[in-house]
This record gives sequence, structure tokens and C-alpha cells, in this order.
Amino acid sequence: MSGPDDRPADADRAAVAAQIGRRPRGLRRVAHRCPCGLPDVVETAPRLEDGTPFPTLYYATCPRLTSRVGTLEADGLMREQTERLDTDPDFAARYARAHAEYLAERDAIEPLGTDVSAGGMPERVKCLHVHVAHTLARGRGVNPAGDETLDRLDDWWHAGPCVAPPGDSRADDTPG
Repeated sequence: MSGPDDRPADADRAAVAAQIGRRPRGLRRVAHRCPCGLPDVVETAPRLEDGTPFPTLYYATCPRLTSRVGTLEADGLMREQTERLDTDPDFAARYARAHAEYLAERDAIEPLGTDVSAGGMPERVKCLHVHVAHTLARGRGVNPAGDETLDRLDDWWHAGPCVAPPGDSRADDTPG
């Protein structure tokens, strides 16, 4: 859990804004950094500043990462993983645990009074971005959908920063 000392630096806020193309909402902390040093996953508040519930605790921000995850979604990985929930009891049990842990983490920050988490958990796999963000933020072994998705990704950071770090114009600001 994060505390007041974990608030993102202005440079992190600026990098996330450049990555997502808008001011980040509900940003609590950087949950994972890309090997290039920039944030690639942030933790968001369970409620946005205006009080709107926001159940997505971990949010992937790197456009290269999200583009590659989107390709896997389009290739049918969500469907494959959802089908496995009915045929692979071990995968289903680990996915249910990921859901319970996700809810516990979010509710420790602020309970939303719902058992809706994110990414379709626990009944289906929806939005691989959420699962990858969860895995990057918490580590492998927590979310099997995120683990398997990460296993299929290439090194999205290999070309360097996806956006220019504040004060640096060397980065390629294209998501490809």
C-alpha cells in the first residue's frame, strides 16, 4: 500500500500525461517502471477526484506496452483465457485468487462497496491491459492472465523511452 511519501513526482505525472495524452486522473503512485525508467503502470484511486468510482486499481500507461497488449486482445487471447476458466481448474482457481487479492488491495485504500474488480474477474477475461498492469505492479504469480500475456509480449521498451522524459527530447513519441 502506498502512503503520502509515495506520491508521484511532477516528472512522473508529466510522463504519464504524455503517455496517455491527457492529465492522469486519480493517480496515487507509480506501481511499476519500465526498464527505460519511465512509469509504465500507475496505481489509481478507487474514486476519482469527482467521486466517480474507478475500480481499475492498476492502469497501464506506456503506449508501446498497451499497443502490444491490444494486438494480443485482437488475436483472441482474452477468448482463449476465458474458455480456460471452464476447462482448467488450476487457472480458474488462481484467477479467482487474483480477483480476491485485487479487491482486498483496492478496498484497503477505499472500499467501493462492490465485488466488481477489473478486467472481467473472476468470471471472464476482459481487458488484458488490466491483467498485465496487475502483474507488473504486484509481480508474477499473482494474476495468471497477466503472467501469460506478459509471456507473449516482446521487449516493448527496447527502443528506449516511449515519450520524452521531461526536459529530454530524445525519445520516440510514437507508440509503435
